[in-house]
Amino acid sequence: MLFRQLFDAESSTYTYLLADLATREAVLIDPVLEQAERDLGLIEELGLKLTVVLETHVHADHITSAGLLRERTGARVMASARGAPCVDRTLVHGDRVRVGGLELSVLETPGHTDDSLCFLCDGRLFTGDTLLVRGTGRTDFQNGDPGQLYDSITRELFTLPDATELYPGHDYAGFTISSVGEEKRHNPRLAGRSREDFIRFMNERQIPPPRKLDVAVPANRACGLDTEPSAPSSA
Repeated sequence: MLFRQLFDAESSTYTYLLADLATREAVLIDPVLEQAERDLGLIEELGLKLTVVLETHVHADHITSAGLLRERTGARVMASARGAPCVDRTLVHGDRVRVGGLELSVLETPGHTDDSLCFLCDGRLFTGDTLLVRGTGRTDFQNGDPGQLYDSITRELFTLPDATELYPGHDYAGFTISSVGEEKRHNPRLAGRSREDFIRFMNERQIPPPRKLDVAVPANRACGLDTEPSAPSSA
């Protein structure tokens, strides 16, 4: 498997490129509109064919390039059945997404938003905003719920093997990778804290809304484009 971790400095967003080296088919997870030409250039340089774009949730801090990438490459856009209506395939817990010989397992992990997903592929866990390195996503908009987030992390993600590599959707402190075991032991919001402790901490946080919230959410419900395609399938 070919694997690349890419970064958008303005939004501190990680985009992930995975590809099957046998078929050259590739998938991008959480691409950013301003980085579309970078991502397309890298895909061309590496001799890949983008066939799938995955979104972990409807983002509030940046606009996705999913729709643009679909127009330019023919890739299918996939995300939660609770999320954007513009996608080509809706995903639910337990689904499998195949990209050449690669298989990505879908985990529903609501809490940061009600449509949050994580993706597991070959020992790598892509957590979006559900679980960050030594942190978690916030829960104060888009139907976020701290109790749901705690349950998603402890019942879904923390039951995976400790050695599972963890790749977050964002980082604001210079971290690029962690593991399930590390976060179980060292994440200050979760290690040694009860569900009630976590809910109290999240509810007491006083942080400003994302700068692009009012623009990004409606744009991302249209896959980063001005218009929304017809309703997706669940096949």
